[in-house]
Amino acid sequence: MSNWWKDSTDQVTVCSRSAHVELAAVLPAAGRFVVARLDGTRMTDADHAFYEFSDALLFPGYFGWNWNALSECLRDLSWLAADGYLIVVENAPRLLADSAEDRHTLFQVLAHAVQHRASPFGQPRFKVLLVCDRDDEAALLQQEVADTVRRMR
Repeated sequence: MSNWWKDSTDQVTVCSRSAHVELAAVLPAAGRFVVARLDGTRMTDADHAFYEFSDALLFPGYFGWNWNALSECLRDLSWLAADGYLIVVENAPRLLADSAEDRHTLFQVLAHAVQHRASPFGQPRFKVLLVCDRDDEAALLQQEVADTVRRMR
């Protein structure tokens, strides 16, 4: 079984539906945990992606509907106080499929949010899981995410 929550050093984790995730590895032993489930098929362009994230994570009214605003809100989340956050994107290969630039920007935003929350200052944990239907899709998407994150450095 995969223990991706505790052991993963990936900025954004990709897995197929056939992967097993231990519940104890995902949920904290105690405290409040926010799980946001999004569907990649509903995020056909940047505007739809902003809407889906805003809706799933109850973004405040001042959300600016752009990449910088999405990044800021994902790094803040003070309106959803919790001990941990998990964003699960189902059908991830279809996410922003018509715009490689927007897709890579989203991967960068998600990676920055994970990095920000991984600081040693006791901030709540933050993980992103991109779910694919098949293992081959997961391998291709994992490579795309890794390439995008590597270009960030």
